Amino acid sequence: MTQGSRSSEGTFGAYRQVIGLTGALLPAVSFLGRLPTATIQMGSVLLVAETSGSLGTGGAVGCALALGQVAMGPYLGRLADRRGQRPVVLFFALFNAVTIVAFTLAALHGLPTPALIALGALAGAGQPGIGPLARSRIVALARARGADDRLVDTALSLEGTMDELSFVLGPALVGVAAVAGHPAYAFALAALLVAVCGTAFALHPSARAVPLAVRGEGARPRHRMPSSVHVVRAGLVLLGILLGACGAGITALTRELGHAGQAGLVYAAMGVMSAVVGLSMAALPARFGLRLRWRIATAAAALLSLPLIWTSSMAALYGVVTVFGAIFAPNLITGFGLTERAVPRDRLSEGMTFAVSAFVGGQALTLAVAGRLAETHGPQVAFAIGSVAAAGAFLVSLAVREPAAPAVREKDLRPAAAAP
Repeated sequence: MTQGSRSSEGTFGAYRQVIGLTGALLPAVSFLGRLPTATIQMGSVLLVAETSGSLGTGGAVGCALALGQVAMGPYLGRLADRRGQRPVVLFFALFNAVTIVAFTLAALHGLPTPALIALGALAGAGQPGIGPLARSRIVALARARGADDRLVDTALSLEGTMDELSFVLGPALVGVAAVAGHPAYAFALAALLVAVCGTAFALHPSARAVPLAVRGEGARPRHRMPSSVHVVRAGLVLLGILLGACGAGITALTRELGHAGQAGLVYAAMGVMSAVVGLSMAALPARFGLRLRWRIATAAAALLSLPLIWTSSMAALYGVVTVFGAIFAPNLITGFGLTERAVPRDRLSEGMTFAVSAFVGGQALTLAVAGRLAETHGPQVAFAIGSVAAAGAFLVSLAVREPAAPAVREKDLRPAAAAP
């Protein structure tokens, strides 16, 4: 057997171990449950641009939707740590389905921009946070069963890949719906998925895996977030700016070239490469530490984003974006890995949701600003903003330290050990 085949077998074996922690149902349900987040996040720009005729308005509404998620995400994670994931996800999954429908109807009926912004923010705030909560579940199960850092990294790679695939299929659904009839069709599917799969995710037995932060000890968790967590969040904000700027640039360039309906498919091309690279992350040797991974990944992001500035045709856009997509999964998986190592175990859900909010927050601010700049000065300006943000993320990565083991209390791990 060759070295390559042995490495491949080891990687697949690691993924089998991860699936064995929860069974096959949870990854399937959590993937479908997080798909609506990607659909409405990227799709809101396309939907509103289609119904209003203004990319700037679409960017403003997309920004409001993302900011709603940013504002509510950490609170949702904190609430899940204190009350348990099951009741929190149940409420927000059903609430989000209603808000998605309300936002879609408002866009179709041409409501004024302030109303669209308000409903977009509400739809963003109502998202049940299935992605980060699924991460906290799998990490809690793995740690409770004595898993080492390598298996936890594999679990985070699988979760990161599912995120990437959701951000492939979400915009692709909107793109296909736009070509087939109207982007609103994808929003109807998103509302159905978040109601059904969000409920299934909430009711899954693994919801008991994450320890509660408070057990009669007062109103707040005992452990504080270390400073290293905040440095990682700053890097994630800059990576969010990079993705938001690229999204605005792609939307503007496809419209400029007369292929506006293909914007979602271009996002998909970027996401496919990201997902493939994300799965391969589990094969990296243990000596290739998280800090070194992030430095290399952010440096690659800064370099590979530059060709986008000079892209001027659909063929070139597909080619450049596909190569560029290779950098997103390594950056996000490593950022979540650094977060997992540093946050206290009794604040794991909060830490993961805050990390997602940092990334989405950077994306939200950029969607509004870069969308209008791209509309008035061309897509190259948006792409340039992304390159500057990627360079900033590299500088932040130089300040990141290899995290020490987080604070753990024995009683925090008892619920996870009992989970099936």
